[in-house]
Amino acid sequence: MEEFVILLKYILLGALQGFTEPIPISSSGHLIIAQELFGLEMRADDFTFEILMNFASLLAVLLIYRKDLIRLVMNSLSYIQHRTVEGKSDFQFVIYLLIATIPAGIIGLLFEDVIAEFFKSSKTVAVALIVTGIALFFIRNLKGRKNDGDLTWKDAVIVGFAQAIALIPGISRSGATIVAAMGLGMKQETALRFSFLLFIPISLGLILVKIPDLALGDLWLPYLLAFLFSFGFSYFALKWFMNIMARGNLIYFTIYCLVVGFGFLIFG
Repeated sequence: MEEFVILLKYILLGALQGFTEPIPISSSGHLIIAQELFGLEMRADDFTFEILMNFASLLAVLLIYRKDLIRLVMNSLSYIQHRTVEGKSDFQFVIYLLIATIPAGIIGLLFEDVIAEFFKSSKTVAVALIVTGIALFFIRNLKGRKNDGDLTWKDAVIVGFAQAIALIPGISRSGATIVAAMGLGMKQETALRFSFLLFIPISLGLILVKIPDLALGDLWLPYLLAFLFSFGFSYFALKWFMNIMARGNLIYFTIYCLVVGFGFLIFG
């Protein structure tokens, strides 16, 4: 019975992590709330779960954006070798992704543990969710005019710092970067693509930094099931979120973040 409970706990956390990672409601914040509400507590040193769930979401993003990634790589290589006109904008897009990775990479490497410890309570997560909801409200109807080829290094830096702010549990990574991108005038499709392609280098960096802590041990089956559920739910959630964005229905996430945030502040 105890083994079944452990199995169920990891499946639930994997599904929760996977579903909330791509959409603008903060996966880290929801894990903290779930652990407090349902006693789904992870070990303090359970880096393996974090690495595997991150990797599962990364695979979902790679699968969905595989055509964009192949185009960016091929055109960038073509531009580097032959200075082709059609490859210039894609090459610049890749450079801007790398620039946008720097703020969160440096701040995360130096202060991630401090930030996670300082903001780990459900009350601070609730406040952060309210902030996320308000930010989404202000950009919900923005259309933007900037395509992939219209971005600048300043855009990349600002979106990069938005991603760094999302190190605070309750501040959604996708939400923060999309809010910043659309606030800078990017079209919804460009903002969405930049946000999720930006997830790739920061996620790879996290995996490389923490992979020495990977240890499956006797929890290999719970980890495996959590990984599979996280991948499946990440894929579904990102596809669903892309449809929500295309229809201009970000207000749903605003309402959700505000309801959960204020609800937990009042009753949590």
